[in-house]
Amino acid sequence: MRISLCQGLLTGAIILNLLILYYVSRAQQQMMDKRKELGRGTRRAALPASGLGGGLGLLVGAGGELGGIGGEGHGRGPRVTVLLREFENFENYVGDVANSFLRQRSELPFLAVADTSPYPPLMLPDGARLLVLSPSPDQPPQAHRPEFHVQTEFVLLVPDGVELEQPRAIERLIRELEGEGGGPVRLVAAPVLARSAVQCLHLRVNLREWTATYSPAASGSSGSVCTALQGDAVVLIRTEDLFNLSVPLGRPLFSSLFVQTALRGWKVKLLESPCFAANHRPLFSSAHNQWKAETRLKEATGKLMRSFGLKRLLLPDGKEQWYGCSKETPRCFGTVQDDTPDYLYLDRWTPPCCLRALRETTKYVINILETSGVRYWLEGGTLLGAVRHQDIIPWDYDVDLGIYLEDVPNCDHLKNLDSGSLVDANGYVWERAVEGDFYRVQYSEANHLHVDLWPFYARNGVMTKDTWTEHKQDVEFPEHFLQPLVPMSFAGITAYSPNNHRSFLELKFGEGVIENPQYPNPTRKRLDRSKL
Repeated sequence: MRISLCQGLLTGAIILNLLILYYVSRAQQQMMDKRKELGRGTRRAALPASGLGGGLGLLVGAGGELGGIGGEGHGRGPRVTVLLREFENFENYVGDVANSFLRQRSELPFLAVADTSPYPPLMLPDGARLLVLSPSPDQPPQAHRPEFHVQTEFVLLVPDGVELEQPRAIERLIRELEGEGGGPVRLVAAPVLARSAVQCLHLRVNLREWTATYSPAASGSSGSVCTALQGDAVVLIRTEDLFNLSVPLGRPLFSSLFVQTALRGWKVKLLESPCFAANHRPLFSSAHNQWKAETRLKEATGKLMRSFGLKRLLLPDGKEQWYGCSKETPRCFGTVQDDTPDYLYLDRWTPPCCLRALRETTKYVINILETSGVRYWLEGGTLLGAVRHQDIIPWDYDVDLGIYLEDVPNCDHLKNLDSGSLVDANGYVWERAVEGDFYRVQYSEANHLHVDLWPFYARNGVMTKDTWTEHKQDVEFPEHFLQPLVPMSFAGITAYSPNNHRSFLELKFGEGVIENPQYPNPTRKRLDRSKL
């Protein structure tokens, strides 16, 4: 069969087109592979060529021509990035720390991390870089995300002023961490200066109760395992673990790090040695700079704890630190809708600072009622809390007391409240509630946590009142529950309550209410009793 000239040209054109399509498709696939490779956060990274901005350049250590720490000789890059997060702009030794590590291990990537560009600018040696976390409109997003800037297997977190005197010290930390085999020990630490300068702590974080509790761990020799550290230490962690934390480089670094790792069940091993040197101790050269650093630490700690939803810290020495509301601030939650405060939707209970304020207000109000000759009793959910917990129900947000209406004129704080409000000498606000014919005592003018006083009067042996709410427990009841009133432990004091409290509560709430706790409005949010 003879092929005409036209048929030959057509066949050639088809073959040429197929070849072009093949090479174009192959080129596109190669480009996509490169993009995927560049997009792997801990595998490829870009850093500003200058510590304070500029173009993007590859992080030191990206190549494989240098022998790595703990590696298998040549052909393998460094396994560790040294990262310095905690330093103050007004006085620091970041340049000295970088020089110390790079003199001993010139192949190590060294990364200083700051929230904003430091002023005065850091003087860093070759091989060290600065990462600024605050975004810049002229930079791509990865320029300010730390996970794009660490491509090594491990990260060594070092405090300011530390020096590397033993070149093999980092290898020891790597061996210790690898020896744990991926178990609960996910961090290894070495002390700065001396083992006695670092304390092993047990940390328990209860997000439901907005509380972190630190307690001393049993002191021991090298290899103590705990959940938090206090003092100067160098910490090694796998890069993957660090950047799987929601806030990997929060400040203060140790507070942020150990709250998150404790919630994940991770532990830290504190070694006796190697010790890292620190000639720059004390870290600040003047009392003024020391004061500035302590003030900033306090501010940063408060900001961090509030962002984590921790309002109360119990410290190893038994002291407390509070980061919730106070008399000078608004309360920690807004207007309550459907009897269900917002924190219940977050699977949390009443913030401890609010419970503390409610206890203080209740004790204060009860003292005034008793000294004024006003008969009162624990009402509704407040009585239920006294029976169950000898305290406020952990998820309640106010306190209710019943009073005899006829006793109101006995109390100077109440008898003149037909209009307006009264701020007493201790800052508590007494007012007639706008919702109805009852009284309310607020913690302060700023903080509206409150105790409600419900005035009842007897009619034909039944306690009744003129204003009723839509709550099912707001009902009339026989006066014999109040004859006599009986003492009961509540919130650290002895208060008065109805006699036969079980029958009183079951009249109000239904049978079995004491043994079957539930949130105020189960149709909106139900209590998971398995978590009690």
